[in-house]
Amino acid sequence: MRRVALFIETSREYGRGLLRGIIRYEREHGPWRIYFRPGGLSEPAPEWLASWGGDGIIARVTTMELARAIQESKSAAIDLWAGIEGLPLPTVGIDNEALSEMAFTHLMERGYRHFAYYGPPRGEHYYYDLRCDDYLRVLRRHGFDDCALYTYPEGSVSMDWELARAHLASWVSSLPRPTAIMACHDDVGLQLLEACHDAGVSVPDEIAVLGVNNDEFLCSLSSPPLSSVDMGSEHVGYESAVLLDRMMHGEKVSRLWTLFPPRGVTVRQSTDIVSVSDPVVARAVRFIRDRACSGLQVEQILRHASTSRTALYRRFKEQLGRSPKEEITRVRLERAKDLLKRTKLSIAQVASRTGYAESKYFIEVFARETGMTPLTFRKLGAARGS
Repeated sequence: MRRVALFIETSREYGRGLLRGIIRYEREHGPWRIYFRPGGLSEPAPEWLASWGGDGIIARVTTMELARAIQESKSAAIDLWAGIEGLPLPTVGIDNEALSEMAFTHLMERGYRHFAYYGPPRGEHYYYDLRCDDYLRVLRRHGFDDCALYTYPEGSVSMDWELARAHLASWVSSLPRPTAIMACHDDVGLQLLEACHDAGVSVPDEIAVLGVNNDEFLCSLSSPPLSSVDMGSEHVGYESAVLLDRMMHGEKVSRLWTLFPPRGVTVRQSTDIVSVSDPVVARAVRFIRDRACSGLQVEQILRHASTSRTALYRRFKEQLGRSPKEEITRVRLERAKDLLKRTKLSIAQVASRTGYAESKYFIEVFARETGMTPLTFRKLGAARGS
């Protein structure tokens, strides 16, 4: 029986998702004898590791001490943290460029044209340096060269938040309105929301905040609730176990990085708005958001906005780059994606709940806009999250 040690935190949902994926693989392809103890990030390397002599290790390698202990153990090992530059271990994780593209698309579709990023200082965490670089690269690729950057103080794990929040509130106050901020992870997303409250800044009307990791507890704890990129950590955990099993059977790993795209953005109140400066478009967009899934027609929007079809279409194109009908479709499909991911409703039920009288037409629209059928979307989401 293979002996496998897991050094993964249980204090956050991302780590628990990794563990669920690993254990699912072990139950399907084991048995393994698992060595594991619950804990947080940055736990010291256990003394028994030096003389353990096991077969494999999957770890979130957060310290050089743990990195050395793992390398000295001579066991096959995989890192799921990617925070130490140059660590000679195969790494399994999330594709930061795909994450950045997903985050940008989510914010761009809501009308934001000013962007900012909040994360650790350069050099403190290699993987977050890459995330910041990829986000800036995605912005530039789409024609946005200016991105406000703010980093929290050195030694962020033990920093005095009460001391730092005044500086963060000042930075938030200095940003143009409206601005969308991507936080490097949910913890600092919560800090941003607190800073916005301190600064008297309205979220999401003036500042939108998007986190990363989709830790349900943290995101729901904040006020307003935090939108976040769902990383699909269970899929990452499962694939890390696949790779470790191959390594324990003697296979040589040719590449150090194995990366997967996130599952998608879970929309909550911190970004749940379309930000536009035109009051007529803003009024129409709010109306669409409230009624899109109730069979809304463009004629109803025209009456509500008290404007002509030609004028409304022109103003929508100027502000959002799409028509009112396209905005209705976008809102409906966002709702459909959420139902497909979170529920076991039939395709016909999803169609009905998102404003489509016929499931056949819903399937056609969904496939045209996403490149896949609703059923394929659901299966892919389940595979990435399970």
